[in-house]
Amino acid sequence: MARRRQAVTIKHVAADAGVSLQTVSRVINNEANVRPEMREKVQASIDKLGYVPSIAAQRMSGSRSYLILALNDRERTIADWRARQGTDWVDQMLLGGMLECAEHGYRLIFELVDTHNDHVERELGAAIAALQPDGAILTPPHSDNPQILETLTRHHVPFARIGAQVHEEGLPDGIMVSMDDEGGARTATRHLIELGHKRIGFISGPSEYRLSAKRIDGWKAEMEVAGLTTAGLLEAGDFTYASGVRAARALLASLDRPSAIIASNDQMALATVEIADELGLAIPADLSLVSFDNTPLVRFTRPALTAVDQPIAETTATAVRSLIAVQKGEEVAGAVILPMGFEVRGSTGPAAACGA
Repeated sequence: MARRRQAVTIKHVAADAGVSLQTVSRVINNEANVRPEMREKVQASIDKLGYVPSIAAQRMSGSRSYLILALNDRERTIADWRARQGTDWVDQMLLGGMLECAEHGYRLIFELVDTHNDHVERELGAAIAALQPDGAILTPPHSDNPQILETLTRHHVPFARIGAQVHEEGLPDGIMVSMDDEGGARTATRHLIELGHKRIGFISGPSEYRLSAKRIDGWKAEMEVAGLTTAGLLEAGDFTYASGVRAARALLASLDRPSAIIASNDQMALATVEIADELGLAIPADLSLVSFDNTPLVRFTRPALTAVDQPIAETTATAVRSLIAVQKGEEVAGAVILPMGFEVRGSTGPAAACGA
């Protein structure tokens, strides 16, 4: 049986080049305090031996860990996994974050934290102590949790808050990276108004998510511009299918029902499809429907759903780039807002078709 070839390590490179492990690490990390001739010598050994740097080797210089910690809501994520309803948000977040980290020699570590847990500070503190991350990415509602923000600040961990846009008294700013939720809602509302709809219902997300209020603001603003009322057309959901069922039934049971509905995520939009079918309403002949998220699910409904497309991967990639730039001492924008896309499909049609 052939012997397994021994992996080349940083120790082999140091021995071949006749330098210390720390010198090799500084070359790997492209640090400035290495003489050009020493850098060439070490690089020659790396090339000759075919050495591929590891995280451990990169961390030997002591300045960085080359790890970015991404925090997502434990309760909601696990509930989605167990229900096998899909977690496109998580998938897209990992796609953007991991690929961007790889471009810079970093790794993305994904952790679930319950923002409502009384022990959130202890849990997060333990993760920080174990990983010593160079930065943290916070998704809603973590991005607005004072305990989490203060814990990261106390441990001197830079963080990017996805969904945050403006400074709030008493909360550390961090790097604010968000999607234009208000703009996305305005685009969806404008699309329906241009189709002739006057009564446009809206199913919101939970109030603890800042984006929920932003989307309501966008819907109301566009309705106001068109001189249309929003009275009796807003129902609150919590991003679950069940809440979408309740909200859609409340909107569509009205004598003066809306001719169109915007749902704040795909699960609630799919629930609206079910209630419309239960009430004998055809989409889009009797009801036009727009969703947020644009996960794969909405492309395979019949008809496929018109949807606001969230640039989740690019948002996470932007957060990663900003955190790495901070580590390098570079200037970064305090707040970045990324535009949302909009995909028109078969679930929206002229209001005349449904007598509105």
